[in-house]
Amino acid sequence: MSVVESSVAAAPTLARARRSRGLFWVGPAFVASIAYIDPGNFGTNFVAGSSSGYQLVWVVLVANAIAMFVQSLTAKLGLATGASLATNCRRAYGRHAVALLWVQAELMAVATDVAEIVGGAIALHLLFGLPIGVGGLITAAAAIAILAMQTRGRRPFELVVIAFITVVVVSLVFVALSAPIDAGSAAGGLAPDLGGHETFLLAMGILGATVMPHVVYLHSSLVADQGVTRVEERRRILRFQRMEIVVALGVAGLANLAMLLVAASTRSSGDGGNDHSLNHVHAVLGNALGHPAATAFALALLASGLASASVGTLAGQQLMQDFLGRRIPLSVRRAVTLVPALVILYVGLNPTDMLVLSQVVLAVALPFALVPLLLLTGNSPLMGSLRNRARTSAAAWAVAVLVVTLNVTAVITAL
Repeated sequence: MSVVESSVAAAPTLARARRSRGLFWVGPAFVASIAYIDPGNFGTNFVAGSSSGYQLVWVVLVANAIAMFVQSLTAKLGLATGASLATNCRRAYGRHAVALLWVQAELMAVATDVAEIVGGAIALHLLFGLPIGVGGLITAAAAIAILAMQTRGRRPFELVVIAFITVVVVSLVFVALSAPIDAGSAAGGLAPDLGGHETFLLAMGILGATVMPHVVYLHSSLVADQGVTRVEERRRILRFQRMEIVVALGVAGLANLAMLLVAASTRSSGDGGNDHSLNHVHAVLGNALGHPAATAFALALLASGLASASVGTLAGQQLMQDFLGRRIPLSVRRAVTLVPALVILYVGLNPTDMLVLSQVVLAVALPFALVPLLLLTGNSPLMGSLRNRARTSAAAWAVAVLVVTLNVTAVITAL
């Protein structure tokens, strides 16, 4: 065989190898995306839709766009440095600053677990009539079992998460297709309007439920764990990662939008009271759309709770390891963050109210992850050729200023 023939024959093989190499990098964004459709999103989006109708459609879309942008930055940081955001913070900042970042990250992890465990417990109650406390324990145990699949490599865990995402999205799309969504009113919701105090807090909750601080940290870790690559490969791999982020978070955004639209379209089927609990949403969907739609809603909530709880556990474990440079047993980590969620379940606090409140807490915590991310990705010695360009930095800081301003306003308003 001549040299030319050998080159021609080798070309398809090389192309397949490159495609295979690209597929190796597909996975981290899908793992992160489950946090963008966790039970906190169910709580905030359904409450927002049933309270304000289609008014906050634009908030869902803006929050999703911000999420894509932020996750692309955190993936780039992990790729360029071979280390997570938390590890880079530990290396770049003083001991007191790192301690502050770690403490708030732990509190953030607790707020995340509250949403995930409570959401899974509600879903098990809706589907099987289990007591809320029992459902919380089952959700926690299932999350640990799902996460244990990582002992067989990252692919099995990622595939399970993607399967849960599929269940969530397909179930919600089925519910949306059954709902009498008003296309004109939905289009009117694209016009920015925050309304009064309650609507503003709901918008903050949507932002907190969509742009999740713990997966800002986790995504960089998942990318960094895949190994250091040669400089000439990084931009090509970054393109794969950005495409994955657009697809994964685009699917999550579709699910979030479906939640709000369904809630808005069925709000007139409620009793007109102030009950916006997920139990009430389930009952309203059953009355308005039928038993299959209500069951699909509960199934989506369960898949969301189980998958997001496992991802939340992974994020908490990684935060502890990267900020402190030490490992702790997974069972200990789960016990620490599980207690607040179980307390909420057993003392009789309104689970849906706690879901929405946990998302507002996450929105307030977001700048503590976002600002270090922007500082580090704009650092030329650290990032090399992948550092943020001037336009990227300007857009990133505009997002940071917007988020911080909204958070400060929300805190002041709540006082």
